[in-house]
Amino acid sequence: MTTMGVEEEYLLLDPDSGRPVPLAERVFAAAGLQPALGTGEVHPELLQVQVEIATPVCGTLEEVGGHLLRLRHALGGAAEEAGCRLAACGAAPFAPVVPSPVTDTPRYRALHVSAPRLVDEQLISGMHVHVAVPDRSTGVAVLNRLRPWLPVLVAMAANSPLWDGTDTGFASWRTVVFGRWPVSGPPPLFAGAADHDRRLRDLLATGVIRDLGQLYWQARLSERYPTVEVRAMDVQLRADDAVMLTGIVRALVVTALREEEAGLPLPVPPPELLAAAGWHAARHGMADTLLDPRTHRPRKAGDVVGGLMEHITSALEETGDARQVDSLVHRLLQEGTAADRQRRLLRDGPDALLRLLATRTTASSW
Repeated sequence: MTTMGVEEEYLLLDPDSGRPVPLAERVFAAAGLQPALGTGEVHPELLQVQVEIATPVCGTLEEVGGHLLRLRHALGGAAEEAGCRLAACGAAPFAPVVPSPVTDTPRYRALHVSAPRLVDEQLISGMHVHVAVPDRSTGVAVLNRLRPWLPVLVAMAANSPLWDGTDTGFASWRTVVFGRWPVSGPPPLFAGAADHDRRLRDLLATGVIRDLGQLYWQARLSERYPTVEVRAMDVQLRADDAVMLTGIVRALVVTALREEEAGLPLPVPPPELLAAAGWHAARHGMADTLLDPRTHRPRKAGDVVGGLMEHITSALEETGDARQVDSLVHRLLQEGTAADRQRRLLRDGPDALLRLLATRTTASSW
């Protein structure tokens, strides 16, 4: 069984105004008293208005879901003790009164010096799915085969339509904000592991990025673990949806491994069409068309997701995830994304939106 792990970022919001508040240190202190939180499961982030969790290595989606609910509930309790609310939204719906302070580490201070406005506006949260691969060379081959499907993941995971109290018109504004960094978007096509490593060295040699942590590609090789890390998705409002996306990502990796072993032709979408597909997915989410990864032509979003599910059916059956993932995908197609839910609640006022973000973050069912 191919193992996996999930990292999720959450915003800390004022319980009355819904604005981000720099209370991460208080939340960490309260989290240290939570028996349900293990060592190394909660981490600081770039800004002090945000925290991150990491699940243990998991073999099944049931394990993933159990850990996410445990961590969300425990950290949500710690946030309440610290005087704020934990929110699993891809972008802060309301702006802070003043720029949020950076977490006090040399790396984060240096980032703020190099790109102050970008860091001040890094009020975005994602989910990162790690899937084990046998070695670095195979990992690069998997990255090459994942590229056409990344825009579909962006659309399915859209959960950041709001910014500074208004509707951006985008389903995933987080994708747009992240795209302003020098190394972002879909990864390039690599000729192999040697080519991958040479190009990383060349990027570091420019001095534009300080370390490999600034490779903000939507999929990359992890430097800490023997995994492919898919980072295209907004953090999910519901843990159930996070489980669905984790299952889909693992199935995409398993499918890529099979195709590579079988020597199947490598899909090579033109970079301009892949960029256009990603922008279109961030703009519309599941509410309109998506660009088909194979034809690069617009199709109904539901039909493109159907094509994705056909592509990974065998892998889902192999991992035993088919029924659970299919059920959650069906619900997504019926009810829309979390971006759609945020928009509906914003019409009822900020209080209704804040209740949605605070309660659904730790809900186990809709």
